[in-house]
Amino acid sequence: MIHASAQIGNNVTIGENVVIEENVVIGDNVTIGHNTIIKKETQIGNFVQIGELTVLGKPTSSNKKMARKPGETLDPLIIEDYVTIGCNSVIYRHVTLETGVFVGDLTSIREKVTVGEDSIVGRNAIVETNTLIGKRVTIQTGCYITADMVIEDEVFIGPCCSSSNDKYMGMGNFKHQGPVIKRGAKIGNNATLLPAITIGENAIVGAGSVITKDIPANKVVVGNPGKIIK
Repeated sequence: MIHASAQIGNNVTIGENVVIEENVVIGDNVTIGHNTIIKKETQIGNFVQIGELTVLGKPTSSNKKMARKPGETLDPLIIEDYVTIGCNSVIYRHVTLETGVFVGDLTSIREKVTVGEDSIVGRNAIVETNTLIGKRVTIQTGCYITADMVIEDEVFIGPCCSSSNDKYMGMGNFKHQGPVIKRGAKIGNNATLLPAITIGENAIVGAGSVITKDIPANKVVVGNPGKIIK
C-alpha cells in the first residue's frame, strides 16, 4: 500500500507487501525490501538500500513506570544518500542517518539519535534515545549503546559492549548521563562502561574491562575495575 501523498523518485524498486504512509519522500535509485513499513513523513535520500521486514520512522510509546515520557511531537526520520539498512531493523522518528551509514540486520535505533557520515551500527545492536554518534564510527555486533551517550568521530566499539546512564538504577536521584567516548578511542569486546565516565582521545579499553572512572587520553586500561597499564 502506497499512500497517495507519498513522493517517490525515479528507478525505485519496491518489494511485495510494502507499506508507505502519508507524506513520505523517497529519492532516486532506492531499493525497498519485502514487507517493509515506512511510517508517515519519513524522508529517504538517493541510492538507499532497505532490507526486508524493517520499520522506518516508528513513533514512540511508554507506560506509567517509564521515567521518560516522549510526549512531544518528534521530527521525521531522515535517511540521507547511500545509506544501507539491514533486515528486521526498527528505526524511530527523530533520527538522522547521515550519508553512507550502514545499519546491520536486527538493529534498533531510538528517537533523538544522529549517526554520522560513513559510520557502522552492527548487527543486533541497540542505540537508545538522545545519543550522538560521530563520523566513521564502528559499533560492532550486539552492542548496547545507552541513552544520553556521546561517541565522537572514528571510535571503535567491539562486539557485545554495554553501557549505562543511571548510576543508582532507577532510584530517580541521578541525572541520566551515558559515557562520553572521545575521538579515536577503541573499546574491546564485552567491555562495560558505567554512567557519566569519559574515555579520552585514542584511549584503549581492553576486552572484558569494567570502566568505573574517567580514562585519560592515549592510555590503555584493562581489568575489573579498569586500571591503567604502562
